[in-house]
Amino acid sequence: MTGKGGVGKTTIAAALGLVAARAGKRTIVAEVARRGDVASAFDRAGAEPFEEIELAPGLFHISIDPQDALEEYLRDQLPRGPIADILARSRVFGLLAAATPGMRELLTVGKLWELAQFERRTPGADAYDLVVVDAPATGHGVAVLTAPRTFAAAAGSGPVARQGKKIDATLSDPEQTAVIAVAKAEELAVTETGELRASLRERMGLGIERVVANALDPDRFDDEEATALQAHAARPAVARALAGHRRALRQRAQLARLADLCEQEPARIALHPGGPLLEQLADELAPQLGLP
Repeated sequence: MTGKGGVGKTTIAAALGLVAARAGKRTIVAEVARRGDVASAFDRAGAEPFEEIELAPGLFHISIDPQDALEEYLRDQLPRGPIADILARSRVFGLLAAATPGMRELLTVGKLWELAQFERRTPGADAYDLVVVDAPATGHGVAVLTAPRTFAAAAGSGPVARQGKKIDATLSDPEQTAVIAVAKAEELAVTETGELRASLRERMGLGIERVVANALDPDRFDDEEATALQAHAARPAVARALAGHRRALRQRAQLARLADLCEQEPARIALHPGGPLLEQLADELAPQLGLP
């Protein structure tokens, strides 16, 4: 799940996770960079980073910190003993790893890939049917997806190259990985979604599975009604209603452009903030995904 910053992708990610869990899929919604906005929407703020917690029946959440991902990876890859423990806890080693261009993205996506495996390397962890990723904003989101391929090419051979190729094979397989773009019906967000589509195709060979258009104003009047109301535009309430009507028309024009850029008709979902209304958003999203 990615899109321009501020378009509501976290809310859509949480709702999608809820829809999947209701359909009987054991689902986890993963946030990156230690964020916990999804958990907060379910009134579960305060969970520790890297902790898999249950938000609702069948729906789990994790906030991924690259440092935690590094420690887990080292303990998994190195022989058990003092060297693995020392490296995992070493502040200097962690700083060096974080300073390597693309390493934070690689560690993050490596953990996301691990969540999607039938046999988890996390001790005692169960498998998930679906991993919903609340990815960073558009450009950084693509960088996360391409990090394994970049590192595998740079390494050439060895364990890093093998692991990178294995992760990239999952991410670039449309049978296993789908990208959902979230956008508002505004010029900048629509343009960025078109750029995302082009970048995904060029760098990953992936298309956009679905576009979710957020925060849409309702259609208020037809042309005849709007023309009739113009005679009363001096009244503040009518002026506000006509302004909302014009805004909705501009949004519909941007939706048509969005559909053209992405070669599909976008799902038209109104944005609902977290809390009880998250259930309502899930109700609206489910039939558009063909789920109960």
